Amino acid sequence: MIKKFTFGTPICTEAVVEKFETSDNKDFPFKSREEDGKFVLEFDMTDSDIVYGLGEAPRGINKRGWTYESFCSDDPFHTETKSALYAAHNFLMLSGSDNFGIFIDYPARIRWDIGYTAKNKTVITIDGTEFDFYYIKGDKPIEIVKEFRKSIGKSYIPPFWAFGYQQSRWSYPDAKTVDSVIDGYDKAGIPLDCVYLDIDYMDSYKDFTVDDKKFPDFAEYVSKKREQGIHLIPIIDAGVKKEDGYSVYEEGRDNGYFCKNEDGTDFEGGVWPGIVGFPDFLRKDVREWFGSKYKVLTDAGIDGFWNDMNEPAIFYSVKGLEKALDKAVSLKGENLDLSKFFNLKDTFLGLSNSPDDYSSIYHTVDGKQVCHDRVHNIYGANMTKAAGEYFAKEFGEEKILMFSRASYIGAHRSSGIWFGDNHSWWSHILLNLKMLPSANMCGFLYCGADLGGFNENATRDLVLRFLALGVFTPLMRNHAALGTRDQECYNFENSEDFRDIIEVRYRLIPYLYSTFRKASEENDMIFRPLSFDYPDDKIARECETQLMLGDECMICPVYEQNVGGRYVYLPEDMTFVKLSGTKVVTEKMTKGTHYIDVALNEVPLFIKNGRKIPLCKTAMRTSQLDTENLEYIIG
Repeated sequence: MIKKFTFGTPICTEAVVEKFETSDNKDFPFKSREEDGKFVLEFDMTDSDIVYGLGEAPRGINKRGWTYESFCSDDPFHTETKSALYAAHNFLMLSGSDNFGIFIDYPARIRWDIGYTAKNKTVITIDGTEFDFYYIKGDKPIEIVKEFRKSIGKSYIPPFWAFGYQQSRWSYPDAKTVDSVIDGYDKAGIPLDCVYLDIDYMDSYKDFTVDDKKFPDFAEYVSKKREQGIHLIPIIDAGVKKEDGYSVYEEGRDNGYFCKNEDGTDFEGGVWPGIVGFPDFLRKDVREWFGSKYKVLTDAGIDGFWNDMNEPAIFYSVKGLEKALDKAVSLKGENLDLSKFFNLKDTFLGLSNSPDDYSSIYHTVDGKQVCHDRVHNIYGANMTKAAGEYFAKEFGEEKILMFSRASYIGAHRSSGIWFGDNHSWWSHILLNLKMLPSANMCGFLYCGADLGGFNENATRDLVLRFLALGVFTPLMRNHAALGTRDQECYNFENSEDFRDIIEVRYRLIPYLYSTFRKASEENDMIFRPLSFDYPDDKIARECETQLMLGDECMICPVYEQNVGGRYVYLPEDMTFVKLSGTKVVTEKMTKGTHYIDVALNEVPLFIKNGRKIPLCKTAMRTSQLDTENLEYIIG
């Protein structure tokens, strides 16, 4: 059961596709008040209540004990101290003394104080007074999730090959480097389906261009890679380079398609190519225009993309940089004391993603000028919507791989997401695990983290353990940053260990793909907290290092360095399975806590009694998999 409450005249985000009658605000189910132009609501919790939701967010599955913000943020340091990441997923659910979910359809900043200020109180501060509020009642968490998911529409389903192993790096800048990556995997006998093209494939970082010196005859090259069974996945950024003679920029400028300053001139910021214009994706005509630009790459045979830098990330604004430089010049020759030096330093550090810059950007919404502050969280989602609408019109469903960094609920209908610029930290294996069910609650099924970690130098054992979790995530992509250690699987010693892990993925693809489709069609989750299945089991309710997968099994990655296994809690009798390459080892285990040995080249899995998991024979590409002749592991 869902009740809708409308306050003021909200901006339509198109997050919800079902139609609901608006309830009388006098029946609003929570204590609420307005303070200084903000709407504040609160509810009480008991000690044993669990709070789920918020999709892609820091910290745990249970959101209690911290403050979170819905504000799409370009922040590459995902530490416990952070309150926001790249997404704004405004769904929250209480389970315990009461069972309900809420979705606040509001595209600007929201602050969620979930037992941080007061242990047993949640206080939600909406940075405005015009929004739609959905209240979802149900007896069980999964019922609430399904009801909510039904209201927001079916989740995006990618092409089958997008479940293969994918290798990325900032950057493989030219055809020679891409060829060496494919060759490295083929010689090591490690399966591979995709190689990514980060920003260096472009001509001077210009969207929808290819540097023909690095990739001569790009269409022919793409065709040759497809003959090898390899899909090339280029990046597209939100900012369009300001350059005379660059058709995308000139069309955007001449047609008034870019975001504006308050005086109607184009807002200009700096990103990878220097000064750029930001398309006003909140306008349907701009989305149609920008979406059609993908054609230059799809015509060349490209069938997958990742949208990036679309929070939007802004290194500096032209006006902000000028002010900072003027300040620096004015201080030239001065003896800078503590105060003056750090003030100057903070001026330059504050140039990126400045709140003042965001406040100076204007969009056109329903013919009216609207400040970016009011719609910040749907900017990236509408960029992805632009691509998704074009792909659906030109190619139909399930033909193009698309995922995005920034997102809002509703974007799940046209794309997946990845969890952004994580680190090669052991703690980020668990962070990846904990975001999976939360993202699923909000409709994002095709998701995953940068396996091995994007920032910093990865160790061999970290990459192997990260991959062993990534075996189960729909997006299985290894990605690393410029200047970090090479972390392609074949670059480590004893690469056969990596082959063993990735072959397990390919053997599981028929199961994972069918589980994914079922979750999309039935508005269900792929990954669930143990507490969803075992609500009366205190240990299961508090467990955040294991997840239920589909209807059949439980996953439990090893997430610590220099250990040969881990402790695992079984909420019922199960069959322990260790998968490595073509090897399958099973052992019956009883309910309770067990220590399990897991070698670096093994993937642990538990199957419920009476359930079974299909396995196919491994192959070097998804196109070579035999999905008809399967063997089964019986629980």
